[in-house]
Amino acid sequence: MRFFSPLFLMLFLVAWSPPAWAGRSQMTAQETYELGERYLKRGYYLKALEQFNRVRTYFRDDPFALRAEIAIADMHFEKNEWDAARIAYEEFLRAHPASSRRSDGSVPFDYVFYRLGMTHYKKAPIVPDRDQAWTRQAVNTWSSFSARFPESEHKPEVEKLLKKARDRLAKKEMVIAAFYEQRKAPLAVQGRILGMLQRYPDSPDVPRALVMLGVAYTQTNQPDMAAEVLKRLEEDYPGYAGVLKLRRVLVAPVETPPASTPAAP
Repeated sequence: MRFFSPLFLMLFLVAWSPPAWAGRSQMTAQETYELGERYLKRGYYLKALEQFNRVRTYFRDDPFALRAEIAIADMHFEKNEWDAARIAYEEFLRAHPASSRRSDGSVPFDYVFYRLGMTHYKKAPIVPDRDQAWTRQAVNTWSSFSARFPESEHKPEVEKLLKKARDRLAKKEMVIAAFYEQRKAPLAVQGRILGMLQRYPDSPDVPRALVMLGVAYTQTNQPDMAAEVLKRLEEDYPGYAGVLKLRRVLVAPVETPPASTPAAP
C-alpha cells in the first residue's frame, strides 16, 4: 500500500476544509442578533460583540444589521463607557442621515437620540459651579426631541431630564452672576442675568435672578429699569422675600461700584 506524502495530505485537507464563514448560513440575521442580545443581558460583552459584528458583516442589507450597530453602542452604554457609546451612536446617525431614514419604524431612531443625550447627561457634573459643557450637549441633543418624536415612549423621561439639565445651566449662570456681584461688577451681572432669563425663563431661580438684576440696575443708575423689575416681582412672585430687599434698595440705592469687569470663574 502506498502512503500519501505529508505535503500531499496537508494540501488535501486545506482544499477540503470548509471556509471560516461556512457556518454562518446556519443562523439567520435575526437569530444571530437575538443571540447577541442574550449574551448582552447576561453580561458576556465580548460574545455579544462577536454576534453583533457578524450581523453587520454578513447581513449588511438586513434591518437587523442596523439594530446590531445600535446594540454595539448599547453594550458600551451598559458598561458605563460613555465616550465609546457616544461615538457609536453618533457614527450610526452619520451613517444613516435623515434623508435616508425609513419611516416604517423598523429602526428606533428616537431611541438613538435618547441614548445619545444620556451619554452627555451621564458625563455632566451635578454641581452647577463645575464645567457644564456636557450638560449643554445634552440640552442640544434633546431640545427638539418632543417635536421630532411626539409618540416616542422615551419622551416623558427626555422631557424630565431636559428640564433638569436646563435648570442646572440656569444655576451655572447664577453662580457666575453671583461672582460678578461679589466683585461689584453690575454691568456683568446684568449681562449674565438677562441672558439667563431669556434662555431659561422656567428656571426656579428666576425670582432670585430678578432681585440681582434690579440691584444691578440701581448700581448703574437705572432706577426706572429697577422699578420695572420690582413690578414684575410683585406681580409674578408676590410672596418672595427678595421683593422687600429690592424695595429697600430702590429707596436707598447702594453706592455705585467701579465699572471694571473681573474675569469670569
